[in-house]
Amino acid sequence: MAKPLNVLFLSSEVDPFAKTGGLADVSGALPQSIKELNHEIRIIMPCYGSINERKSKLHNMTRLREIKVPVGAKSMLANVKSSFISNNHIKVQVYFLDNPALFGRSGLYVHPETMKDYPDNDERFIFFSRGVLEVLKKMGWQPDIIHCNDWQTGLVPAYLKTIYKRDPFYKNIRTVFTIHNMAYQGVFPKSSFSKTSLPPELFSEEGLEAENNMNLLKSGLVFADTITTVSEKYAEEIRSSEEYGFGLQDVVNKRKNDLTGIINGIDYSVWNPSVDEFIPRKYDFKSIELKRENKKALLAKMGLTFDQKIPVLGIISRLADQKGFDLIREVIDEIMKLRLHFVILGTGEKPYHKMFESAAKAYPENIAVDLSFNNALAHLIEAGSDMFLMPSRYEPCGLNQLYSLKYGTVPIVRATGGLDDTIQEFNPTTGTGTGFKFKKYDSREMLQAIQRAVQMYNDPHNWKKIIKNGMAKDFSWESSAKKYLRLYRSITKK
Repeated sequence: MAKPLNVLFLSSEVDPFAKTGGLADVSGALPQSIKELNHEIRIIMPCYGSINERKSKLHNMTRLREIKVPVGAKSMLANVKSSFISNNHIKVQVYFLDNPALFGRSGLYVHPETMKDYPDNDERFIFFSRGVLEVLKKMGWQPDIIHCNDWQTGLVPAYLKTIYKRDPFYKNIRTVFTIHNMAYQGVFPKSSFSKTSLPPELFSEEGLEAENNMNLLKSGLVFADTITTVSEKYAEEIRSSEEYGFGLQDVVNKRKNDLTGIINGIDYSVWNPSVDEFIPRKYDFKSIELKRENKKALLAKMGLTFDQKIPVLGIISRLADQKGFDLIREVIDEIMKLRLHFVILGTGEKPYHKMFESAAKAYPENIAVDLSFNNALAHLIEAGSDMFLMPSRYEPCGLNQLYSLKYGTVPIVRATGGLDDTIQEFNPTTGTGTGFKFKKYDSREMLQAIQRAVQMYNDPHNWKKIIKNGMAKDFSWESSAKKYLRLYRSITKK
């Protein structure tokens, strides 16, 4: 029997400690699934000022104090704190790399008021990447795999292939680099490169340089032993076009034989209508009629009138161009002419805040908006909506369409990335499929997909078939974790 692996999982955000998006969900759930498959896995993340240390049960590690981390010409100190994430009987240790000058702020990457990137993000994540490797040795725990995630950890593979190459402690460590979103690349001016202390020849087209800037995502792409991204379709998209590759498509394509798409899983102990603590009535497919009680509760909360004959279309999203809100803006009046209720939860770009506020005033009986982050309401929208809209321009994986399937809420999606991999167009002739899709990034095509869904809602027999097909799907983390473990094995000598 193969020996269990030691895996270090690096992420700039981990649920429940710090979160801006799907990366935190993955970083909280995947390590627990790997641990459950009897491997040793630990997580390291930055110790942000926004983390409530008492509530999160952080404690200082006295033997890991004042560790010197070189950042350019200066040396900065790292302290390590520790806590756990746990689900039932599974506990995964999380280490927090602490330097208050760099991380002791309320925002993760941007200033919460100006919404602008912190000007020292280069130093912050150079410190994090180098600090992780320094801490590891002091800890005396040797991983077989370091699993890096997104640009914030992109320097780790480069360090292992250069500065730490001759140190026996790091010799057999292999790296996996996961791209969660190619649009975010960690681009800094050429002058930032000296802070990495990497060999000067690495600032080149074959190394970290892109358009005369230092690109930390590119560092991970070039130097990691293997690369993954979060769906098979997205793996194809990011190496084949500028639209998805954001200027690095040729770099990805060069490494296509080292690139694997593994769809994210979801945590069914949290996102599951049969156990969901946030919804008024729990249900499963056998008791699907109870979904109606959640619909009533959602509409009451949002100030809309319940009518079982009128479907509820839900959205939970960051309000940004990437998510397809420019398409919604073009046809919002026509969507409102359909017989439906429209419920939106999210925050983001100001023009979309204004758009939805105006629409809610113009159609107060049809549309309700909550421009905030509200986890309890997110669960209620999944449980209380009949259909869920995700018209993304690009979507590496997407999680809400997977939640929607489990909640019997029919997804309407654009055929891109993980949305295309996970949702099949319903075919009334064969009774197969789990939702509605449109291919072209076009507001008319999106509108037609919504119209098809509304029309099918009026056919209760077929609608129940779509719900049944969706609720039967299994996107639990276990199958994804097994794929990652096979990948880990393939790059180690074990």
